[in-house]
Amino acid sequence: MLDLFPSREAGPFGRRLKRERGARVPVTVVTGFLGAGKTTLIRRFLASAEGQGTAVIVNEFGAVGIDDAFIRGAAEQTILLGNGCLCCITRTDLQLALRALVIDRERGVVPNFARVVIETSGLADPGPILQTFSTDRALGGEFHIDVMLTVIDAVNGEATLKSAAEARKQVILADRFIVSKSDLAAAAALDSLRRRLQQLNPRAGIDIAVGGALEPARFIAPAIAERSGFIAEAEHSDGISSFVLEGQQPVVWPAFSRAMETLIALRGADLLRVKGILNVAGCPGPVVVQYVQHLAHPPVELQSWPDQNRDSRVVFIARNIPEAQIRDLFAAVEKLTKDTN
Repeated sequence: MLDLFPSREAGPFGRRLKRERGARVPVTVVTGFLGAGKTTLIRRFLASAEGQGTAVIVNEFGAVGIDDAFIRGAAEQTILLGNGCLCCITRTDLQLALRALVIDRERGVVPNFARVVIETSGLADPGPILQTFSTDRALGGEFHIDVMLTVIDAVNGEATLKSAAEARKQVILADRFIVSKSDLAAAAALDSLRRRLQQLNPRAGIDIAVGGALEPARFIAPAIAERSGFIAEAEHSDGISSFVLEGQQPVVWPAFSRAMETLIALRGADLLRVKGILNVAGCPGPVVVQYVQHLAHPPVELQSWPDQNRDSRVVFIARNIPEAQIRDLFAAVEKLTKDTN
C-alpha cells in the first residue's frame, strides 16, 4: 500500500487513534418507544460521576416539551428540539444544535462538556440520526457516536414490538439494549422479551435496569467492545436481516472498498447499517468501518484491538438482501483483485 502520510505515526487511513473517537466528543444516542423510561435513565446517569460534563439534546413529539424540563436540572447544558422527530425536518435542528454547542463552548457561553447525550422522540427512526453524522463532515470532525442505546419496557415491550414498526426499527439498529421496569415484570415475561430482542438483533448486548438504575459505565461504553460474539443470521418480520461477515486472514483494502462501493451503488437504500472492525493488510491496528445506506464514514485505524480476537468482523443490517448474495459479491471482487496482481 502506498505510504501517503510521511509521519511515522500515520497509516494508510491517516493518523492512528488511541481509541475510535480520538479527540472528538463522544455521543450516546438514547432511543426507545414512548414510555420506555428513557428520561429516567438519563437523569440517573447525569447524577453519577460519569455523567458530569454531559450536554443533553432532547427531542420530543408534542407541542410542549416535558422531558427537557425533567432533565434540565441535572445537566449543565440542555437543548430542546421543537415539535417533531429527528427523523424528519428537525434533523437540521440537530446539526444546528450541535454546532451551537461547540461555538458556545469555545466562547465560554456554556460550561465545558466532554460528552453529548441525544434523547430521541419515542416515535423516531434512529437511522437518519446516524446519517446526520455521516453526511456532515464538519460535524463528524467534532463528534463521534460511541453507542446507540435502545430502552425497552419489560412490561409492555413485547406487545409494542408486535404493534409498532418504529419500535422494531429502534431495536434492530441498537448497539445495546436496556430493559427498563424489570422489577415490575414477571420473570416469564422478562425471559420472553429477552428471546424476542435476541431474535430481532442478536449482536446487541442486553442490560437490565432496576428502578431506573443502570451501571453508569454501561451507558457510555463504546459499542465496538461488544463485537466479539455474533450469531450468523436473524430474520425480521419487516424484511430486515442481520448477519456478520468474519475472516481470519488480513483484508486487502481495495477489494473490500470496491465491494462496498458496488453494494452501495446497487442497493444502498437497503443497507440500514454496516459497522465493524477489519484486520487490514499493512495496518498494525484494527480499522473501524461504518456505512449507513448510501453514506460511508471515513475508515479509522485504532492503535490497538479492543480484545484478543484479531479476526475481521463486519455486521450488516439490510432489507431484503440475502446474506449469500453479499458473500458472493465480496468473494467475486476478492478473486478479481487477486487475478490482477
